[in-house]
Amino acid sequence: MAGWMSIEDHAAKEVDMSSKTDARLTPGQRLSRGLKYSAVGPVDVTRGTVGLSWQGAQSAAGRIRRSLDKSRLAKELGGAQETIVQELVAAQEVLANLPQVIADARKPKRRRRPLVMAAVGAVVLAGGAVAFTIVRRSMQPEPSPLPPSVDVAPKP
Repeated sequence: MAGWMSIEDHAAKEVDMSSKTDARLTPGQRLSRGLKYSAVGPVDVTRGTVGLSWQGAQSAAGRIRRSLDKSRLAKELGGAQETIVQELVAAQEVLANLPQVIADARKPKRRRRPLVMAAVGAVVLAGGAVAFTIVRRSMQPEPSPLPPSVDVAPKP
């Protein structure tokens, strides 16, 4: 027994090719069957070749896409690494300057507070003196604009 397989319907069709068949083919039937399989064979071969080429092209496109993605990812990773390196350098500079910054912060600064306090104290003291003088004057009777009626210097 011999078998034929058509790619078109993807199912195996068994064809009995032995000379011992119950129904004999006429020469016309035999010719049409031969032409059918002669025509279908190259079509199947062409379809198979085109299908394999299409799959190969898709596979190549997928590999190229993955390669581009890896390349893009590598570039992004390189950029991120550069940024991290720059941040680490900046952090190292800050840490290197940290003792100097702490020492500068601990240095006594010239404070203006004592001068300000002294000025405020002087203003308060002057204000108090002025207020005392005003209050004292207000307690004394004002002199009369009239001349004194009694001799100021007594005669003996």
